[in-house]
Amino acid sequence: MKNKLSPKIIHIGFDIGLLMKTVFASLEVISGTALIFLNPEKMSRLIRIISKKELSEDPKDIIMNYLIAFSRVFSINMQYFTMLYLLSHGIIKLSVIFLLWKKKLWAYPLSILVFSGFIGYQLYRYTKSRSIILFLLTILDIMMIILTILEYKRIKNENIEKE
Repeated sequence: MKNKLSPKIIHIGFDIGLLMKTVFASLEVISGTALIFLNPEKMSRLIRIISKKELSEDPKDIIMNYLIAFSRVFSINMQYFTMLYLLSHGIIKLSVIFLLWKKKLWAYPLSILVFSGFIGYQLYRYTKSRSIILFLLTILDIMMIILTILEYKRIKNENIEKE
């Protein structure tokens, strides 16, 4: 079966996907770095300050009530795990994305392997948490793998045609 998407559309979709992954990975690194300085006590205090005004206006504010509930269960172990997870996840993704931007052919299979590993872990975590965010990130990663495969084939075909 012949691919019906034009190479240009595949390339644009791939670039948009890379840009989105770059933004998310950068936010992971920033958040992981922030967690180095934000221990459970400081986080609780910060959430109380932020939520006070919001909850006085709307006591049923879903986001603020979620943040308050989260601050109650946020432990030092959770801080360390989340910090390490976000930093390692973000740095690995940024490294792979950088190689893809540079169009290193060997980075395409590597990125598929890395993103597949993240999908596996995200699905495992999803079975524990039922987090819609994890589910959406997994869908994005699956789409990125498909686009990476298509882009890899496109680049390989271009290289063959040049020879």
